[in-house]
Amino acid sequence: MARTAIATDSNSGITQSQAKELGVFVLPMPFFMRGKIQFEDIDLTQEQFYEILAEDAAVSTSQPSPGDLMDFWENILKEYDEIVHIPMSSGLSSSCENAIMLAREFEGKVYVVDNQRISVTQRQSVEDAMMMRDKGMSGEEIVDVLMREKLESSIYITVDTLKYLKKGGRITPAAAAIGTVLNLKPVLQIQGEKLDAFAKVRGWKAAKKTMLDAIDKDIHSRFAGEKVHLEAAYTCSEEEKDKWIAELQVRFPDYEIRTEKLSLSVACHIGPGAMAVACSKYIEV
Repeated sequence: MARTAIATDSNSGITQSQAKELGVFVLPMPFFMRGKIQFEDIDLTQEQFYEILAEDAAVSTSQPSPGDLMDFWENILKEYDEIVHIPMSSGLSSSCENAIMLAREFEGKVYVVDNQRISVTQRQSVEDAMMMRDKGMSGEEIVDVLMREKLESSIYITVDTLKYLKKGGRITPAAAAIGTVLNLKPVLQIQGEKLDAFAKVRGWKAAKKTMLDAIDKDIHSRFAGEKVHLEAAYTCSEEEKDKWIAELQVRFPDYEIRTEKLSLSVACHIGPGAMAVACSKYIEV
């Protein structure tokens, strides 16, 4: 039986130390900060990232160079026969398409999954892949299942400030100015390929209720009769995160809620203070 490695990138929120514990491989994503490239969780911690962000320094996301990605795979293939690589959604970055192209150089040893996820739902895909691998499924079989189930998840996010959406060009300066004055909180949605506007409400209380109602509807309508994972992610303080989890637990008392920090590539575009909730359908094979 072929030895199959499961790989992803740091957009999944899986840290290098967690990767070692899980037995997976995580490609660190690069950032341009203070005029140089730094890599998530290698020479850039969460704390350092937010300190630099608070200084209003120019921060932008990038993608792994072809050489770095190929070196990453080649090192894994020294010990494994094949790789299932799960990058962030192609709708949010061209790094997935580039990975698909580069995988052709490996003559069937690298399978790239464009299952259109990021953060906690991307992490869930990694864990699903591990489960299938451990059941004896081949890389090709794992990819087939992940691609079949790729749209079976939802993420809802609300932000503390419109500043970073404005900097990233997702809203106009005028809209940001008006939204700040009116205390408008956008609720954003990732369902499939892209980050889209879902709702616009006034204040945190309304924003959190909107997310709770949306995920409730997904669980009881879209995924009616299906078993789902319930997940939360955040860039807010630990105190605010704990309050958010408590609200989720009251609304969904029958669920164990996995909680992770949002990856820096997401945080770069939405800033500190954000909260998110997600669900994804269980994969059973």
